[in-house]
Amino acid sequence: MLAEQMDFVVRFQGGANAGHTIVNQYGKFALHTLPSGVFSEKTTNVIGNGVALNIPVLFKEIQSIVEQGVPAPRILVSDRCQMVMPYHILFDEYEEERLGKKSFGSTKSGIAPFYSDKYAKIGFQVSELFDAELLREKVHMVCEKKNVLLEHLYHKPLLQEDELLKTLEEYRDMVAPYQCDTSKLLYDAIREGKDILLEGQLGSLKDPDHGIYPMVTSSSTLAGYGAIGAGIPPYEIKKITTVCKAYSSAVGAGAFVSEILDETEAEELRKRGGDGGEYGATTGRPRRMGWFDCVASRYGLRLQGTTDVAFTVLDVLGYLDEIPVCVAYEYEGKQISDFPVTHVLEKAKPVLKTLPGWKTDIRGIRKFEDLPENCRNYIEFIEEQLGFPITMVSNGPSREDIIYRDSPLKAGK
Repeated sequence: MLAEQMDFVVRFQGGANAGHTIVNQYGKFALHTLPSGVFSEKTTNVIGNGVALNIPVLFKEIQSIVEQGVPAPRILVSDRCQMVMPYHILFDEYEEERLGKKSFGSTKSGIAPFYSDKYAKIGFQVSELFDAELLREKVHMVCEKKNVLLEHLYHKPLLQEDELLKTLEEYRDMVAPYQCDTSKLLYDAIREGKDILLEGQLGSLKDPDHGIYPMVTSSSTLAGYGAIGAGIPPYEIKKITTVCKAYSSAVGAGAFVSEILDETEAEELRKRGGDGGEYGATTGRPRRMGWFDCVASRYGLRLQGTTDVAFTVLDVLGYLDEIPVCVAYEYEGKQISDFPVTHVLEKAKPVLKTLPGWKTDIRGIRKFEDLPENCRNYIEFIEEQLGFPITMVSNGPSREDIIYRDSPLKAGK
């Protein structure tokens, strides 16, 4: 909905390990690497330097949306972007297999091994594809290092230098028409007054510094990282819209205080949730379900530097007589309202407040005042708990299903 108004939409972190489900005039799509601006002909879509770029996945995605009738999108890839290699995906699978019951619940997209290599300075930048000598030397060095692990830790087949070099040459030919200095492009666009949207991936609690470590992702999921992952000045980020569901859901392992433990109750919400149910857009895994968590959400919004909250999938809750909300945690006999570190979080219990439901379908309503009273009360209660302005409410899967709201917090009241 925001992307179609923009001149540029930029992905700045993460990889194809999560997806955004989009419903528009062309149909229903699960995007993994492509920015959400690919459906707008006026928008230039940028894969920023902070992204974990899986080149075959990107091009398969482009092909799949074009086959569904979407005009060929305008896409540019940062020449400083680093690539997810086939062996990153293998190492992800091998490590999860090795860890067994202690695994991290990875999507096995190669993200952790990719970022490990990036910060160990043995990753491959897009720009390096165009220097044959450098590429050959680097392939030799990487294979030497990886094959020690493959042979002695994982007991798996070794990497072959010729095969890896051939794969990289294929990647070079695919990405050549799209690669450029995107940070310079965006800097010039800012100076020209263009509208730019930085599009994040995954939630605040998956951030490696501020999330539920170690059950986190491997790149920063915070808006502040947008400046780094897109290569723009931090002071140019003027508005930070944070997306909050009207209930909670999570893919993978990790502490989840407001989780619904009754599987029948959880399955009912899962089945009704989102558009077609709460299942991972990348993995298809059923998401773990929970009630809205004010403690975790308030913490996430603070870290993001939120200026506006988009409160989504509110229509899903219309079947409930009563709606529990997690307003605090109980830990060692005391109530806490600030989000704690992981080892405390794992022992915390939810303190729930139950609000009356509205028991009606709210899809199609476009004005806040036209919502049922209990529905308005639910939004206002959550906003008061959060301390951040809810300026958009979504009550359906399409981009038109948005209620714009004048928040008293936005007005500084």
